[in-house]
Amino acid sequence: MGVFDIFKGKKEPQIALFVDGPNIIRKRINLNLMEARKKLGEIGNIRIARIYLDQFASDKLIEAMVNNGFEPKITTGDVDVTMAVEATEQIINPEIDYIALMTRDTDFIPVLTKAKQYGKKTIIIAIDTGMSVALKNSGDKIIMLKGRGDVPRPSQKRSPRKN
Repeated sequence: MGVFDIFKGKKEPQIALFVDGPNIIRKRINLNLMEARKKLGEIGNIRIARIYLDQFASDKLIEAMVNNGFEPKITTGDVDVTMAVEATEQIINPEIDYIALMTRDTDFIPVLTKAKQYGKKTIIIAIDTGMSVALKNSGDKIIMLKGRGDVPRPSQKRSPRKN
């Protein structure tokens, strides 16, 4: 028996990651997507990494997502619907062990519920700003990422006091 024979039969968990682009990729949140990939990589192999964007996404944003290892999916309709359908498709994929969702939106709770019914583990990648408590409570695992938070718009900035 060789040194590595003890690892035979053990498979690294396979992860399908779905990112709600319009909900996550915002300047005022300032989130590092590579940090999310790194933390997921500690759990298993990211087999699918898709980011959903609407038809208004710039070519520069799309290129940046590809450069960060994401497969962009551009939709002309509601991004949430396309993402939910594709995430649900992976629930029946026997090669996927985890369904990971990166969103702040409670619209995806039914996907998480269905994944659990089919024996999949679920991961929520949460942002510490504006995250739904119900969504956080729906995942088997939570990965918290630090966002910069909402940056005040110029009209919201306080002007210095004058004495």
